[in-house]
Amino acid sequence: MTFTYGSIPTVVGMDAPSNSTTFSGTSRTGLEVRLVARPEGLPTPGDFEIAEVTVPDPAVGQVLVRNLFMSLEPGMLMLIAGISGLPMPRYEIGKVMYGAAIGEVVASADPSLGAGDLVMHRFGWREYAVAQAGLFRRVDRDAYSTPSTYLGSGLVAYVGLMDAAELRPGDTVFVSSAAGATGNMAGQIARLKGASRVIGSAGSPEKVARLTGELGFDAAFDYHDGPIVDRLREAAPEGIDVYFDNVGGEQLHAAIEVMNPHGRIALCGALNRQGESRPGDGPGDLLSVIGKRLTMRGFTTSDHLDRAPEFDTQFRTWLGEGAIVHDETVIDGLANAPQALLGLVKGAYTGKTVVRLGT
Repeated sequence: MTFTYGSIPTVVGMDAPSNSTTFSGTSRTGLEVRLVARPEGLPTPGDFEIAEVTVPDPAVGQVLVRNLFMSLEPGMLMLIAGISGLPMPRYEIGKVMYGAAIGEVVASADPSLGAGDLVMHRFGWREYAVAQAGLFRRVDRDAYSTPSTYLGSGLVAYVGLMDAAELRPGDTVFVSSAAGATGNMAGQIARLKGASRVIGSAGSPEKVARLTGELGFDAAFDYHDGPIVDRLREAAPEGIDVYFDNVGGEQLHAAIEVMNPHGRIALCGALNRQGESRPGDGPGDLLSVIGKRLTMRGFTTSDHLDRAPEFDTQFRTWLGEGAIVHDETVIDGLANAPQALLGLVKGAYTGKTVVRLGT
């Protein structure tokens, strides 16, 4: 999952009007998405409410931001399901959902930000956000061709490879869900950081072709094509040294079986149990983990934010040189976001999936 903060502060005025908020006379309204029921398994459109609300002007120390893009991430389904033990709070019934977003400051009552500034924040799932200025981070408007690039999962992939998996030049790397937002970045970054062979799994022949074509993976397979452990052995006859795990389940079991001694596993996600409220299956026979002296390490990006400046510099360089592909699917309109989230988890899109809220 790509969440970078362990908690989400309350946004003012949208679901909890503030007595200190004053209006300039300009009446604004905006849409927001609330969770209205906690589903068993995957949610349905009826589990969400799309509400039109009045948007207040910022009080002293606050800013008003019009969101341009918001991020969709598979891990949001676990927040909807209310799974315990996650490093971020679950979505609450009747409350606006949250997530990474990027927007433009419309009005400011704090000297640190001004109208027109481009900012990143955690108040997604709404068209407008009003909150304390310190909860928004100003970014360079000219850094990328589209602001949505800031919502990519490159930092997650970078941290997982460099810190959790301790990637070394010459490693053979396997990435599950490799056509997704984090997986495609992990495979490309592993190649750029010196991996000798990069292998990916995906859910369709078209995605497999994209991995070995435009994205530069050395090998890839469709996980529907027979036992995964057999497909992985064929792709990595000399074993794997690093597994970047976005899935868990059978793909994690297969990676452990094919992994070389002293291999390292970065545990990033659990797509095999998205939308479930019960524990998923474990890593399989732990005797293999012991016997091979493997390392399995979970991580969250928030523990490694010191890597962000380093990654930002490298990512811009790679993009400028054409050495890396930023793969993105754009969904238009906040009202389409709940259905798009379900489509994301079902494998309907490739690369990073974002919702465009405005231009």
